[in-house]
Amino acid sequence: MIQPLAYIHPQAKIADNVVIEPFVTIHKDVEIGEGTWIGSNSVIMDGARIGKNCRIFPGAVVSAPPQDLKYKGEPSTVTVGDNTVIRECVTLNRGTALDKNTTTIGSNCLLMAYVHVAHDCIIGDNVIVANSVQLAGHINVYDFAFIGGGSLVHQFVEIGAHSMISGGSLVRKDIPPYTKAGREPVSYIGINSVGLRRRGFTNEKIAEIQEIYRVIFLKKYNITKALDIIEAEFNPTVERDEIINFVSSSQRGIMKGFGNS
Repeated sequence: MIQPLAYIHPQAKIADNVVIEPFVTIHKDVEIGEGTWIGSNSVIMDGARIGKNCRIFPGAVVSAPPQDLKYKGEPSTVTVGDNTVIRECVTLNRGTALDKNTTTIGSNCLLMAYVHVAHDCIIGDNVIVANSVQLAGHINVYDFAFIGGGSLVHQFVEIGAHSMISGGSLVRKDIPPYTKAGREPVSYIGINSVGLRRRGFTNEKIAEIQEIYRVIFLKKYNITKALDIIEAEFNPTVERDEIINFVSSSQRGIMKGFGNS
């Protein structure tokens, strides 16, 4: 299953049934799970920990050293979960000792062509990152998020679960869970109702989420007042508490409602 024109360091740990195409380069400190396919001309560098049944397309570079002047060559990793697809020319940089020491990509993700994921990012499960998205360092992307093509995301930004960001966005603020974000500057444009229905959320649950965000984004309250109202007037649910926790703990501040300052 390994083509003779590929280079694999003899100490790399390659599981059964891994397919490695010609002109692949695999460095020493690498682990690859069974059933994974590595396309021609990809480079898997030291610190890569790749799960089962992944597909890594030609030109991808996994676990390159971080583009961070504070990085001094310390050992660190990139972890990729099972069943994740990494398309052509994606670049994944490993972590730094000053933060998490690892960059993490979850399971069942799709990173489309030319995506860059910088050092110390955490991407959850079932995330889709469309073509040419650029993620700076220390970003968290939660489960089932979708980031539209050509978007640029500022370092330390948090992107909530089940959120959707339109293509070409400049994301400088946190994007709360279940929302859609777009326009410039990036703003609230509704909840991701189509995505939520696809994932089994009921109409009642979607309506609850929508009402919560009306208080946050459309009623012109400040964030503290909006959260007080939500806690007082909405029954505790997983979704309500997730929204409250995300908004209250935001370090960069959340995106604004459309038309709000």
